[in-house]
Amino acid sequence: MIILKGTAIMPELPEVETIRRGLIKYIKNQKLQNTEILCAKSFQGKPTTGKVVSIRRFGKALIIDLDNKKSLMIHLRMTGQLIYDPTNHKDNGRYAAGHPSDNFTAELPNKQTRVILHFDSGTLYFNDQRKFGFIKVLPTAEVEQDPFIQKLAKEPWDMTADELYAKLQKHPNSCIKATILDQTIITGLGNIYADEALFASKIHPERKSGTITKKETAALLEAAKTVMDKSIASGGSTMSTYVKADGTTGDYLELFAQVFRRQDQPCPRCGTTIQKIKVTGRGTHICPRCQVKDKQND
Repeated sequence: MIILKGTAIMPELPEVETIRRGLIKYIKNQKLQNTEILCAKSFQGKPTTGKVVSIRRFGKALIIDLDNKKSLMIHLRMTGQLIYDPTNHKDNGRYAAGHPSDNFTAELPNKQTRVILHFDSGTLYFNDQRKFGFIKVLPTAEVEQDPFIQKLAKEPWDMTADELYAKLQKHPNSCIKATILDQTIITGLGNIYADEALFASKIHPERKSGTITKKETAALLEAAKTVMDKSIASGGSTMSTYVKADGTTGDYLELFAQVFRRQDQPCPRCGTTIQKIKVTGRGTHICPRCQVKDKQND
């Protein structure tokens, strides 16, 4: 059994990329035979059938492309889950990812199951406690024109420092954390990675975006790439826990995070006690010595 437990908050880009890489091993080249819709709110469009040819990702949205020129867009939102049961290996072949709950090991479907996708050799359950997530069917050729995809900015790997700096200057009075959390400015940075990138680049999260210099912007962008690369390489979120067949677990938060959820611990860079503060209503982790609040533009 392979179970990827996500966080209690909305999955961030590295979690979704990890789900994509895991799920493609199970369903690529399988035929989607039929779809059971248990909650109309969770499914948009007309059910379709076809062989899975690829699974892509745009920001936090998964795109399952079929050979009939149709695609399924899946967004887990805050409490969505994808749980795959191979037909002949249900006891040791389940793959589960997304919001952590007992559903990962429970009999399915259950009261939180919203959509069931039946494949040649298994079943994919879309569970969503709060019904914020969705599966949407649309023509493959129209995926990138979908309003949800259209509003996304570039991801850190596709953006230059000059591009990010120009965007920051358009929001000079917004605090930098709020700015980089805005998916229309840069895609993929959620609460965890924003805290980690700002710490790595020594920028206080409450500084105004207009005070961030070009040099600092370049450092911030590189830090964002680095922290997200490390998380993806290590298997997903810094808060993810894999439960293996032998019952052992691995906590990526312990291996990766420098400040996130490490309040009252010493800063790994200078030894100052890490603090947790509120920034635009979000729990935020900083080193008050490494990240100076009142620094002004050079």
